[in-house]
Parts: sequence; structure tokens; C-alpha cells
Amino acid sequence: MEIRADVHLGDSRTCLDLLPDDSVDLVVTSPPYADQRKDIYGGIRPEEYADWFLPISEQLLRVLKPAGTFILNIKEKVVASERSTYVMELILAMRKQGWLWTEEFIWHKKNCYPGKWPNRFRDAWERLLQFNKNKKFHMYQDAVMVPMGDWANTRLKNLSETDKIRDNSKVGSGFGKNISNWLTRDKAYPTNVLLLATECGNKQHSAAFPESLPEWFIRLFTRENDTVLDPFMGSGTTLFVAKRMHRHSIGIDIVPEYCEMVRRQLQPVEPCLFEPEETREECAS
Repeated sequence: MEIRADVHLGDSRTCLDLLPDDSVDLVVTSPPYADQRKDIYGGIRPEEYADWFLPISEQLLRVLKPAGTFILNIKEKVVASERSTYVMELILAMRKQGWLWTEEFIWHKKNCYPGKWPNRFRDAWERLLQFNKNKKFHMYQDAVMVPMGDWANTRLKNLSETDKIRDNSKVGSGFGKNISNWLTRDKAYPTNVLLLATECGNKQHSAAFPESLPEWFIRLFTRENDTVLDPFMGSGTTLFVAKRMHRHSIGIDIVPEYCEMVRRQLQPVEPCLFEPEETREECAS
């Protein structure tokens, strides 16, 4: 099967209308944050952000498959020395819209420059919010396992009696662990904190994903020949990674230069099959 990579020029609110219901396995995207990238995307004020994004998330809810996942990379800003609440307001609004806020991953930018302000230090992390349509969704946890690491040499060397049995949580969460189960294993499951470097190469975009970011989520939530969507495609990192991993992909962006650059680098790219004639000029492939 030939892997498809479709690029659409236009507003996500318009182009998403053209995608069929229940047609996407994974959405990975980073929309413009509140009051940022004004010259390119116009900028959205924090108090207006949820209202701006909800029509887009409504369409994503429609096109996502019942067992699919939506990963939203977003970060609140500091306004007048106080953290903005617009991300929390968006989460609450999306829950009312029908989304399940299933998990929150933290992207720790391990090569972040140091810095400070009078009342805080530089951020070295961003949020990656996981939303789902249903409580049961596809998740291939073994695909993102990591080497046990040097910690196992000391942590598993002298096990206590508690370590050798299932030790239930003391806070009543219902979770437990048996440390001795890991004695013969060479890989472990990761945490929800991802230690990834920022994108340092020139991708002609002010906020490009590092390729390792969408790659991790594509491994976790999809299999080969699944479909990945990025409705704020930018420099196309998600599409390039998806194609390399043998997943179909769809990218949307309102900036013609980005769309042309991504199309050129993804060649050969077939034209989209689901677009009516009257919308092709803007949402073109």
C-alpha cells in the first residue's frame, strides 16, 4: 500500500469540514499559543482562546476514530507576573464538548537555555494534553519501552521483603507494584515526562517540533498504515515523521509558504480525493 501524505492550504475550520467522520487514528498538533505568532497567525487573546479553538476541536472530535487519540501541545503564558488560566479553561470547555481528558504528558526541554525573571525562572517544559473520545482507545505501550538504565544496577541489587511482593499504594489509589518483577527485564515502560531536545535545525518556522516528539506519540498510539493528522502543520514535521514510519498523514496550514515547502519535501504527493471542486483553491493538495 502506498503511503499518502496530503497537504491542505487553508483554515483548519474550513479544511476539516472536508474530512470524513471517524477517519483519523491520531491527531498531533501545536496550535499558535495565546498572543503568540501574531504576524503569521494573527494572535488570539487568552480570554478568547477557548472560543476560538472549540470549533476546531469539535471537528477533530468528529473526524477522530472512536479508538483514536488527540495530542495537543500547548502552554499557558505569564500575564502581569501571573500564569494565565486559558489552558485550564480550554480543557474544561473541551470536556463539556464531549472530550475525555485522559492524560497529561510533560515535554522537558533538556537543552533549554538558563534564564530568570524577578519572580520566576525560565520554563523548560511544555504540556502535551491527551484527549480521547472513549475510555477504551488504541495504545501500544510496548512500542515506547526504554532500556532499564543504570538505576537498575543499584535499585534492584538488594530488594527488601516489601519489594518482593505486590506493595499496594498507601494513599488508597488502588495501584501497586512488585519491584522483583523487573529483575530479569532489560526494558521498562517510560514515565509521562519526555526528555527531548528542542528543534535546533533551520526549519523556516519559529516553533518547529523536534522529530522525536511526534515520533514518540505515533509509536504509542498508531500502527503502520494508520492515519495521522496535524491541523496546524507548520513546517510539516509530523507529516515527515509519519511518512518515514509508514503512516498516512494529513497536514493543514494557513500559510502558503509552509504548504509549498512541505509539499515539495514530501514529493511525490498524490492529490486529495475528498475535496469538492468549490473548495480546492484554498484547501488544495
